[in-house]
Amino acid sequence: MSPLPSSTASVQIQQFYDKGLSHASYAIRSGRQVAIIDPARDPQPYYDFADEHDARIIAVIETHPHADFVSSHLEIAEETGAIIYCSKLVKASYPHHPFDDGDRITLGNMELHAINTPGHSPDSICVLLMDEFAHTRAVFTGDTLFVGDVGRPDLREDSAVGGHTREDLAVDLYNSTRQKLMTLPPSTKVYPAHGPGSLCGKTTSTDLDSTIGKEVQTNYALQPMSQDEFVKVLLEDQPFMPKYFGHDVVLNKQGALPFEESIRRVPRLQPDAPLDPSALIIDTRPAEQFRAGHLPGAINLMDGGKFETWLGSVVGPKEQFYLLADSQIALDTVMRKTAKIGYEVNIKGALITPQQLPATSPETDVDHVRARPEDFTIVDIRNRTEAQQPVFENALNIPLPELRERAHEVPTDKPVLVHCAGGYRSAAGASILDAALPDHVPVHDLGEAITTFQKQPVH
Repeated sequence: MSPLPSSTASVQIQQFYDKGLSHASYAIRSGRQVAIIDPARDPQPYYDFADEHDARIIAVIETHPHADFVSSHLEIAEETGAIIYCSKLVKASYPHHPFDDGDRITLGNMELHAINTPGHSPDSICVLLMDEFAHTRAVFTGDTLFVGDVGRPDLREDSAVGGHTREDLAVDLYNSTRQKLMTLPPSTKVYPAHGPGSLCGKTTSTDLDSTIGKEVQTNYALQPMSQDEFVKVLLEDQPFMPKYFGHDVVLNKQGALPFEESIRRVPRLQPDAPLDPSALIIDTRPAEQFRAGHLPGAINLMDGGKFETWLGSVVGPKEQFYLLADSQIALDTVMRKTAKIGYEVNIKGALITPQQLPATSPETDVDHVRARPEDFTIVDIRNRTEAQQPVFENALNIPLPELRERAHEVPTDKPVLVHCAGGYRSAAGASILDAALPDHVPVHDLGEAITTFQKQPVH
């Protein structure tokens, strides 16, 4: 939770920031009334904020149905009696009030005004904070405008989430930025829903707030250019889309189960419980522990800063899996992270890692790799933009989110060596290939040693 300077003496803006998903949500308090914007899956921090200030949550605003996390808007409304506001274009199936151009909410002596800003999604809105003198003080931009970037327009192409082409939404975003956001007073504070590392944009700044004036000066997407130029620049080099994104859009249109209740429903198993061989095993222990012993076929997705993103990139939204950790505390942590993307209902069982772990991973001789890389089939599991600067000549680039589906493309006439950029992803990648390739093919994880290799120049 990060305090932000108030826009005026009579309003308090509190930012809540989740580094794992690079997600920013907000509480706005005027007097004893609070509005929440784009809440995360766990509603407790917002309740604590309201209690701390002896205030009541009266409104929950969704700027759009989020793709990268599950929102607690429905749970907060059911718990507090707050009204949910979102654009009528969402066609939400939960109880709500439409919040579109011209609509406003009174909050103490402030007002919140909706402006429709399609582009990231067809149903995106931004929220203006107006003071008692009808001056615009701040704009909560959702995924429409970030600090240094704008929201990607390519997440709604599948028919399940609307079938909107990226080109059409990019045109909408051009108009939303030029006709709506860039016409606001330059002093207007900008509070976006995401920060650096979010897959909802591509070049997001490390700053978590800005002003309209600063963004007009420095944001590449707000510079003078034609509509066609904007579309071309925006669509270049967008990051990959995790498997879970479309699923979360649909789930957020419906409203999710209460957070703690849904976690309590996850089956807890004893370490020696028999496991269904048709379900995946996600082992969240550190790579060195996993290599020393693991269950056959397990995928090593270490608990780390981006666990949620990689879980939802490797595992599909309809796949069941077992979740393993080395202690009860660690297991509870990864279960809560799993719930942030709505995957807790996919957990077939959560358990502490058994004592008897029959499978081991081969040691990697880094000196051998350095001297004779040609002795290995090298699989680079970085994203395509990263792999444009190869570390090894003739490496096969299969990004981690595609590896399970494309493992059959890996030649098996040599030992296989997997690398990424820093070691986290290669632990997952090596475990995926170890399970997918024939038993006689050793699969090595280069791990963190990759950072000691020089990237090859591109000719």
